[in-house]
This record gives sequence, structure tokens and C-alpha cells, in this order.
Amino acid sequence: MVPAHGGRAAEPVYRPVLAGRRGELDALAHLDEALAPLLAPVIDVHAVDPCTVDLLGRLPAGLLPAVDVSALPDSPESELVRWGVPLVPVIGLAESSRRLVAHGAAARAYARRAVVRLRTGQDRAGPDATTAAVERVWRLTRLVPEQCDLLVDAGDVCCPADVRLVEPRVRRLAEWARRHAWRSVSVAAGGMPPTLARLATDEPVRVDRFDWQLWQRLADLGLGYGDYGVSCAVPWDGPGDRLPTLRYTTDGAWWVYRWSRRGGRGDERFADLCRTLVAAPHWPVAGAGFSWGDHEILRRARRGAGAGSPVNWIAWSTSHHLAHVLATLLRPEREQRGGPWRAEQDSPERGRAGRPQRGGETRRAG
Repeated sequence: MVPAHGGRAAEPVYRPVLAGRRGELDALAHLDEALAPLLAPVIDVHAVDPCTVDLLGRLPAGLLPAVDVSALPDSPESELVRWGVPLVPVIGLAESSRRLVAHGAAARAYARRAVVRLRTGQDRAGPDATTAAVERVWRLTRLVPEQCDLLVDAGDVCCPADVRLVEPRVRRLAEWARRHAWRSVSVAAGGMPPTLARLATDEPVRVDRFDWQLWQRLADLGLGYGDYGVSCAVPWDGPGDRLPTLRYTTDGAWWVYRWSRRGGRGDERFADLCRTLVAAPHWPVAGAGFSWGDHEILRRARRGAGAGSPVNWIAWSTSHHLAHVLATLLRPEREQRGGPWRAEQDSPERGRAGRPQRGGETRRAG
């Protein structure tokens, strides 16, 4: 992991921002315990229910999630310290004084640290005003900068124009961040489109990972990496897509599989999707051993289980995504692609491009 601004090595190598839904939490629950400390997930919670709290409590040992409840009403039910689950509070600059005090109590009860989430699209004040805002956070939470990880959230970046627009904003915030002794500084963005309904069906479609491109362009800043997994950074209020769908992460792109082939049972249709994926060049050399999600996909390809549901499809896609990103970020340190999650071999990729390429092919990770 790149060092934090104070010269200290940050513990995790990857900070994914994930929705607090069953699919994403199932993917985290199946993470290898040896690799769990390498992730510092940020979980966006939009509703408090016993199921969500229970799933958070079942995550692997060593995986300490940061939880963002800014979308919830400012009430006692949203106070993280009442949930009885070890976690890290996520703090926004515009939080109420009451919520900041509650976040401080949660931080002291568990990890004695917090994540400060600065959104580039919303928190647009100048450096002095931003400093005043974070000083208010530290004062009311009774935390110090060394106890806080800064997450610069660039939001939705779904095309080259978004990358060009966001990059200078992140650079300005990174320059501002050097004024303070943050525990670590990371940038997160989301490149998945809000809806896949316009993509072709019955063949893999390439969708560029512009969030990954943004981080590569910022490599000189030494920021940690975060993304929105296989989901869009902007909540989608439209109708859900009921077609069997997998979003399969590779270096620099996702391959989206949406299957609408008629004939036969639904289980057979999904098995056909999985067989197509398993035969693709971007299927990892380690196969089912690459991640829990890949194991489940191979089972369906061999007709060893049913088709599952949209929740399962997101869970398996997210599981593979987490494994792939970790393998990519760790690749320079390993100098090889072995280990419990072996990264894919570089190979030509087939399928229709989800977006036209500009300026040549996307740079490959690693």
C-alpha cells in the first residue's frame, strides 16, 4: 500500500464503497479471512433493519467495515454505537452536531478511528472553509486527524469527459489534504452505468472502468484506491433489470453478460450464460479458486445448482470484483500471480464494446 501523507503505511490496500444490501454483504461475508484485513469497505446504509445489522456482524474476522448512515434520519436508531456491531463511523462535513457527537461515541467504542468522506460534487467550498468544516468534525467527535482516514469521493465517472472534469478537483483536494496529518488518504469513484438495459444481450459487452482510469491518472499523488464495486455511484430509481446478469471485472473493463435467450427453463438459460463466461479469455487461470463468486459461477456452468436471483448475481459479481482488484493492487508486491486468488493472464478479450474507445486502447492495470 502507498504510504499515508505522514509517511505511515496504511493498513488496507483497497477501500470499496458498497451498498448495504444482501448481495454486497454476502460477497464480503465470503471473503478469505487471510485477505480480509486488506479491505476497508465503506457500507452505505439506506435503511436500518435487523437483517442488515446481522449481516454486518457476520463479516470475517479482521474485516472492520466503515458504515455511512448519512441517508438515514438523524434519530437514535441510526446511532451506530447502538447497533452492537464493531464498525467505523463514516463522517460527512455537513453532519449535524448531534450526529457528530454520536459518531465520536461509536469511534471510541470500537476502533478509535473514523472515515471522513469528502464528496467532490457536494463539498465544493474553498480550502479554508473545508479546513473549518473538518476542524468542527474533530472538535465534536473528539477525534484528531491521526485517527481519521480521508476518503475523497469523486462519485460517478462514466466517460472520458467525467475523468477529465474530476481529476483537477481531486488534485486540489489532495493538495489541501497535505495540510493535515490524516491517517490515510484515498480516492473512490464509480464507473458502472446506472442501468444496463440498453446493452446488447446474449453476448458479453465491454464497459470501460473509468474509475480505474481516474486512479491511474492520479498515480503521482500516492492516494489509496476505492471504487463502487460493480454498482453505479448514483442510486438508480428506475425499474430493475430482471434478465440474468453478471458483471465480470477484468483489467480496465467489466464484461457484462445479460442473457435473454428463450427456450428451456430459467436455470438452463443461466447455465448457458455461465458456460459462455467460463469459456471466455478473461476467465481466470485459477478458475473456481479465484473467488467464492467464481466458484458459484462454475457450479452453474456445470448445472450443479440453480440460477439464483438478482441478489445472488450481484453477490457473485462483487465477490469476483473484490478478488480481482485486490490481486491487481497486490501484483507489484508479489511479483507473481499465484496465491489464493490468482489474477487473470493477459489475453485478448472478445465481445462488443460498451463504449467506443478514444485515443487507443485502455491501459491495462498492474
